[in-house]
Amino acid sequence: MTDSFEVNSVEETWELARKFAEGLKPGDVICLEGDLGAGKTTFTQGLAAALGVSGRVTSPTFCIVQEHSGEGKLLVHMDLYRLHGEEDVEAIGWEDYLARGAIMVVEWPERAGSLIPNNAYHIAFRYREGEENRSIRIESGSLAS
Repeated sequence: MTDSFEVNSVEETWELARKFAEGLKPGDVICLEGDLGAGKTTFTQGLAAALGVSGRVTSPTFCIVQEHSGEGKLLVHMDLYRLHGEEDVEAIGWEDYLARGAIMVVEWPERAGSLIPNNAYHIAFRYREGEENRSIRIESGSLAS
């Protein structure tokens, strides 16, 4: 299933993320795709807030992985850009996070290759005309409910 949305502000992006978070369960993987500055981290901030995470959520570009806890849920935000394949992704604890029931938000998911489950969500962010205007396409995997 694919849904498309147009947002015109950070607040609208957060609201979309909040609604999306309502259906998430432990072990879900969310793949974020889009250019630098397209809204991936903004969406993740809204998702984190909806999951009860307190504190600042930033891009994990340099640290690769950031863990956030809230209301009994573990949110793991990964930026795989600097990794070179499945072995590198496994080395940062991919399977351990899934075993712990983390909700995983993954930027540059193609680096994870076949580790991305069939039921992963894929969210694509595209610029539209205007400073905060974005198109966001959410696609659920073949096994996602």
